[in-house]
Amino acid sequence: MNRLFKADRPNKLWVSDFTYVPTWSGTVYVAFVIDVFARRIVGWRTSTSMKTQFVLDALEQAIWQRKTPDNKALVHHSDRGSQYLSIKYTERLAEAEIDLSVGTVGDAYDNALAECVIGLFKTEVINQIGPWKSMREVEWETLKWVDWYNNRRLLGPIGYITPAEAEEAFYANLNKLDMVA
Repeated sequence: MNRLFKADRPNKLWVSDFTYVPTWSGTVYVAFVIDVFARRIVGWRTSTSMKTQFVLDALEQAIWQRKTPDNKALVHHSDRGSQYLSIKYTERLAEAEIDLSVGTVGDAYDNALAECVIGLFKTEVINQIGPWKSMREVEWETLKWVDWYNNRRLLGPIGYITPAEAEEAFYANLNKLDMVA
């Protein structure tokens, strides 16, 4: 990818990463899958374990919501974390016909878009609302934030519109082109 976090259509490039949230009952992990085109969060999951299944669940949500049989040119990019390079995770990507891309070792900028979304999440939710008591609280607030982020948060890099609006405009334009042809 060479740090080129751009896509000319939805479901061309996804980036993934996860973060941790300290709670009174222990550490909670939050994973995200982001569609690069409109920076829309297409999958997410919370867990008290950072085993592969937790990031796999976020991927499964993204695949269920977004992957279509006629979309064979999707790339999934992540860092080199053991969860993303595990046999279960890479097999699932192959089964869904999603190409795997991983960052270089020790390069924090190689997954910068996912890190940026996580930074917004931490700033706008985790650092504003805590201290956190449990995973249930983190999960509920993450659900609310993902909905707000996708449907109401204006993002400068996509023209100060929401991720949902960016995708709607893309598909509306695509439909217009189909009608002309």
